[in-house]
Amino acid sequence: MKHLLCVLLMLTGITSALELPATDGKNYDPLAANGKKAVVLIFVSPFCSTTKSFMKEINQIAADYADQTVVYLVQSDPEITKEVAMEHAILSEVKATVLLDKEQMLAKQVQARITPEAVVVSPETKTLYKGRINDLYLGPTKRQRNATTKELRDALDAVLAGKPVPEPQHEAQGCKIGGIK
Repeated sequence: MKHLLCVLLMLTGITSALELPATDGKNYDPLAANGKKAVVLIFVSPFCSTTKSFMKEINQIAADYADQTVVYLVQSDPEITKEVAMEHAILSEVKATVLLDKEQMLAKQVQARITPEAVVVSPETKTLYKGRINDLYLGPTKRQRNATTKELRDALDAVLAGKPVPEPQHEAQGCKIGGIK
């Protein structure tokens, strides 16, 4: 009976509160919108060269949408220590809160598998967008000189305007999150 209740809660988008530690020493519920219109989870890794290519755009998105969304960078590789995550944040000049998801509970809950990968969640914890930030990478090793799309920005603009997120939602390209199947 308890298992059935958990499945029903997950199908409706309602989940129990999850708290993750952050590099700032505090704990956060990564799905709490805190009065804002959405939560933006961007899964990253200091071990993924693809992530490095996106950090400038990730930081700009975090700055541009901070007034209306909660933005978290999420480190879900179980081998990443707080010190490594902090060093990555400093070197990449990260402005958003960096969460440590060593147990991969958040990654599994939102089905994140790649870094960098973006997931936009409504205040009711419904996944509105899951995919790439833009088309800088067309495949795991197929990088363009410049991105020609802006899928994450398009999704956020739609959510903030109260409109459906544009389709299709393209799969993120990058490095697999270690331990995720």
